[in-house]
Amino acid sequence: MQRDQEIRWRKQIQETFRGSLRIQEEFFSTQSERIVEAAHLILRTLRAGGKLMLAGNGGSAADAQHLAAEFVNRYRKERPALPAVALTTDTSVLTSIANDHDFGLVFSRQIEALGNRGDLLLVISTSGNSPNILDALRKAREMGIATLALTGGDGGAAVKAADLALCVSASRQTPRIQEAFLLLEHLFCDLVEEALFPSKTGRTESARRTDEL
Repeated sequence: MQRDQEIRWRKQIQETFRGSLRIQEEFFSTQSERIVEAAHLILRTLRAGGKLMLAGNGGSAADAQHLAAEFVNRYRKERPALPAVALTTDTSVLTSIANDHDFGLVFSRQIEALGNRGDLLLVISTSGNSPNILDALRKAREMGIATLALTGGDGGAAVKAADLALCVSASRQTPRIQEAFLLLEHLFCDLVEEALFPSKTGRTESARRTDEL
Protein backbone atom coordinates (compact mmCIF):
# COMPACT_ATOMS: atom_id res chain seq x y z
CA MET A 1 0.00 0.00 0.00
CA GLN A 2 2.76 2.43 0.95
CA ARG A 3 4.71 1.43 -2.16
CA ASP A 4 1.69 2.23 -4.36
CA GLN A 5 1.35 5.64 -2.71
CA GLU A 6 5.02 6.41 -3.29
CA ILE A 7 4.66 5.53 -6.97
CA ARG A 8 1.62 7.81 -7.28
CA TRP A 9 3.47 10.63 -5.50
CA ARG A 10 6.51 10.33 -7.77
CA LYS A 11 4.22 10.47 -10.79
CA GLN A 12 2.42 13.50 -9.38
CA ILE A 13 5.73 15.27 -8.66
CA GLN A 14 6.89 14.82 -12.26
CA GLU A 15 3.53 15.81 -13.76
CA THR A 16 3.31 18.93 -11.59
CA PHE A 17 6.89 19.94 -12.38
CA ARG A 18 6.47 19.47 -16.12
CA GLY A 19 3.12 21.28 -16.10
CA SER A 20 4.57 24.26 -14.23
CA LEU A 21 7.61 24.35 -16.51
CA ARG A 22 5.41 24.27 -19.63
CA ILE A 23 3.29 27.18 -18.37
CA GLN A 24 6.35 29.26 -17.48
CA GLU A 25 8.06 28.49 -20.79
CA GLU A 26 5.01 29.63 -22.75
CA PHE A 27 4.63 32.80 -20.69
CA PHE A 28 8.26 33.93 -20.82
CA SER A 29 8.71 33.03 -24.50
CA THR A 30 5.63 34.95 -25.63
CA GLN A 31 5.67 37.87 -23.18
CA SER A 32 9.35 38.88 -23.20
CA GLU A 33 8.69 42.24 -24.90
CA ARG A 34 5.98 43.15 -22.40
CA ILE A 35 8.19 42.02 -19.51
CA VAL A 36 10.90 44.39 -20.74
CA GLU A 37 8.29 47.14 -21.02
CA ALA A 38 7.15 46.47 -17.44
CA ALA A 39 10.74 46.51 -16.15
CA HIS A 40 11.29 49.87 -17.88
CA LEU A 41 8.13 51.18 -16.22
CA ILE A 42 9.45 50.23 -12.78
CA LEU A 43 12.87 51.62 -13.63
CA ARG A 44 11.51 54.98 -14.84
CA THR A 45 9.43 55.29 -11.69
CA LEU A 46 12.39 54.75 -9.39
CA ARG A 47 14.75 56.93 -11.41
CA ALA A 48 12.25 59.80 -11.28
CA GLY A 49 11.97 59.57 -7.49
CA GLY A 50 8.64 57.75 -7.39
CA LYS A 51 7.81 54.74 -5.26
CA LEU A 52 6.42 51.32 -6.00
CA MET A 53 3.13 50.42 -4.28
CA LEU A 54 2.13 46.74 -4.29
CA ALA A 55 -1.18 45.03 -3.60
CA GLY A 56 -2.61 41.52 -3.69
CA ASN A 57 -4.79 39.09 -1.74
CA GLY A 58 -3.80 35.81 -0.08
CA GLY A 59 -0.73 34.33 -1.76
CA SER A 60 -0.54 37.45 -3.91
CA ALA A 61 -0.32 39.53 -0.73
CA ALA A 62 2.71 37.46 0.24
CA ASP A 63 4.15 38.11 -3.23
CA ALA A 64 3.60 41.86 -2.78
CA GLN A 65 5.44 41.82 0.55
CA HIS A 66 8.23 39.65 -0.86
CA LEU A 67 8.79 42.00 -3.80
CA ALA A 68 8.70 45.10 -1.60
CA ALA A 69 11.34 43.55 0.67
CA GLU A 70 13.62 42.80 -2.30
CA PHE A 71 13.49 46.44 -3.43
CA VAL A 72 13.75 48.09 -0.01
CA ASN A 73 16.53 45.87 1.32
CA ARG A 74 18.38 44.12 -1.51
CA TYR A 75 18.01 41.46 -4.14
CA ARG A 76 21.52 40.28 -5.04
CA LYS A 77 23.56 43.44 -4.61
CA GLU A 78 24.60 45.59 -1.71
CA ARG A 79 23.18 48.96 -2.81
CA PRO A 80 21.04 51.88 -1.60
CA ALA A 81 17.46 51.09 -0.59
CA LEU A 82 14.72 51.54 -3.18
CA PRO A 83 11.26 52.89 -2.24
CA ALA A 84 8.58 50.20 -2.28
CA VAL A 85 5.63 49.60 0.03
CA ALA A 86 3.25 46.64 0.25
CA LEU A 87 -0.30 47.84 0.97
CA THR A 88 -1.03 44.49 2.66
CA THR A 89 0.91 44.78 5.91
CA ASP A 90 -0.70 47.33 8.25
CA THR A 91 -3.38 45.31 10.02
CA SER A 92 -4.83 48.32 11.82
CA VAL A 93 -5.33 50.20 8.55
CA LEU A 94 -6.65 47.12 6.74
CA THR A 95 -9.13 46.13 9.45
CA SER A 96 -10.35 49.66 10.11
CA ILE A 97 -11.12 50.22 6.43
CA ALA A 98 -12.76 46.81 6.10
CA ASN A 99 -14.77 47.34 9.29
CA ASP A 100 -15.80 50.98 8.81
CA HIS A 101 -16.26 50.93 5.04
CA ASP A 102 -15.76 47.84 2.87
CA PHE A 103 -13.02 45.30 2.24
CA GLY A 104 -13.12 46.35 -1.39
CA LEU A 105 -11.56 49.68 -0.36
CA VAL A 106 -8.59 48.40 1.66
CA PHE A 107 -6.09 49.27 -1.07
CA SER A 108 -7.70 52.29 -2.73
CA ARG A 109 -7.94 54.20 0.57
CA GLN A 110 -4.22 53.65 1.15
CA ILE A 111 -3.45 54.79 -2.39
CA GLU A 112 -5.51 57.92 -1.76
CA ALA A 113 -3.49 58.59 1.40
CA LEU A 114 -0.01 57.59 0.24
CA GLY A 115 0.05 57.74 -3.55
CA ASN A 116 1.42 60.54 -5.68
CA ARG A 117 1.65 61.21 -9.38
CA GLY A 118 4.93 59.62 -10.47
CA ASP A 119 4.42 56.51 -8.34
CA LEU A 120 3.62 53.08 -9.76
CA LEU A 121 0.94 50.70 -8.50
CA LEU A 122 1.73 47.04 -9.13
CA VAL A 123 -1.20 44.71 -8.45
CA ILE A 124 -1.02 40.91 -8.32
CA SER A 125 -4.19 38.89 -8.93
CA THR A 126 -4.35 35.40 -10.43
CA SER A 127 -7.93 36.02 -11.61
CA GLY A 128 -7.72 39.73 -12.35
CA ASN A 129 -11.21 40.17 -10.91
CA SER A 130 -10.69 40.86 -7.19
CA PRO A 131 -12.91 43.85 -6.29
CA ASN A 132 -10.30 45.52 -4.06
CA ILE A 133 -7.67 45.18 -6.81
CA LEU A 134 -9.99 46.70 -9.41
CA ASP A 135 -10.87 49.56 -7.06
CA ALA A 136 -7.16 50.16 -6.44
CA LEU A 137 -6.56 50.38 -10.19
CA ARG A 138 -9.48 52.77 -10.56
CA LYS A 139 -8.23 55.03 -7.76
CA ALA A 140 -4.67 55.04 -9.16
CA ARG A 141 -5.91 56.04 -12.62
CA GLU A 142 -8.06 58.76 -11.07
CA MET A 143 -4.94 60.15 -9.34
CA GLY A 144 -2.72 59.92 -12.42
CA ILE A 145 -0.65 57.04 -11.00
CA ALA A 146 0.70 54.48 -13.48
CA THR A 147 -0.47 50.89 -13.03
CA LEU A 148 0.95 47.44 -13.78
CA ALA A 149 -1.05 44.23 -13.31
CA LEU A 150 0.16 40.64 -13.02
CA THR A 151 -2.69 38.25 -13.70
CA GLY A 152 -3.57 34.85 -15.11
CA GLY A 153 -6.11 32.94 -17.18
CA ASP A 154 -8.02 35.36 -19.40
CA GLY A 155 -6.67 38.25 -17.31
CA GLY A 156 -10.04 39.32 -15.95
CA ALA A 157 -11.10 42.96 -15.72
CA ALA A 158 -7.61 44.01 -14.57
CA VAL A 159 -6.28 43.70 -18.13
CA LYS A 160 -8.34 46.69 -19.28
CA ALA A 161 -8.12 48.54 -15.97
CA ALA A 162 -4.30 48.62 -15.85
CA ASP A 163 -1.95 50.64 -18.04
CA LEU A 164 0.06 47.48 -18.66
CA ALA A 165 -0.86 43.87 -17.87
CA LEU A 166 1.18 40.68 -17.92
CA CYS A 167 -1.03 37.60 -18.09
CA VAL A 168 -0.03 33.97 -17.49
CA SER A 169 -2.69 32.86 -19.93
CA ALA A 170 -1.65 29.20 -20.23
CA SER A 171 -3.26 28.31 -16.90
CA ARG A 172 -6.23 29.07 -14.68
CA GLN A 173 -4.75 27.15 -11.75
CA THR A 174 -3.74 29.57 -9.00
CA PRO A 175 -0.62 27.65 -7.86
CA ARG A 176 0.78 27.37 -11.41
CA ILE A 177 0.14 31.08 -12.09
CA GLN A 178 1.79 32.05 -8.79
CA GLU A 179 4.89 30.00 -9.67
CA ALA A 180 5.31 32.01 -12.87
CA PHE A 181 4.70 35.23 -10.92
CA LEU A 182 7.55 34.48 -8.52
CA LEU A 183 10.07 34.04 -11.31
CA LEU A 184 8.76 37.20 -13.00
CA GLU A 185 9.08 39.20 -9.77
CA HIS A 186 12.66 38.03 -9.31
CA LEU A 187 13.38 39.01 -12.92
CA PHE A 188 12.06 42.52 -12.22
CA CYS A 189 14.44 42.78 -9.27
CA ASP A 190 17.38 41.52 -11.31
CA LEU A 191 16.77 43.78 -14.32
CA VAL A 192 16.09 46.92 -12.32
CA GLU A 193 18.90 46.37 -9.83
CA GLU A 194 21.45 45.82 -12.61
CA ALA A 195 20.21 48.91 -14.51
CA LEU A 196 20.41 51.17 -11.47
CA PHE A 197 23.58 49.71 -9.98
CA PRO A 198 25.55 48.09 -12.83
CA SER A 199 28.46 45.83 -12.03
CA LYS A 200 31.77 47.64 -12.43
CA THR A 201 32.95 45.09 -14.97
CA GLY A 202 29.58 45.02 -16.72
CA ARG A 203 29.14 41.39 -15.69
CA THR A 204 26.96 39.97 -12.98
CA GLU A 205 28.28 38.24 -9.90
CA SER A 206 26.70 34.96 -11.02
CA ALA A 207 28.49 35.20 -14.39
CA ARG A 208 31.84 35.69 -12.65
CA ARG A 209 31.22 32.70 -10.40
CA THR A 210 30.42 30.58 -13.46
CA ASP A 211 33.74 31.54 -15.04
CA GLU A 212 35.56 30.44 -11.91
CA LEU A 213 34.16 26.91 -11.94
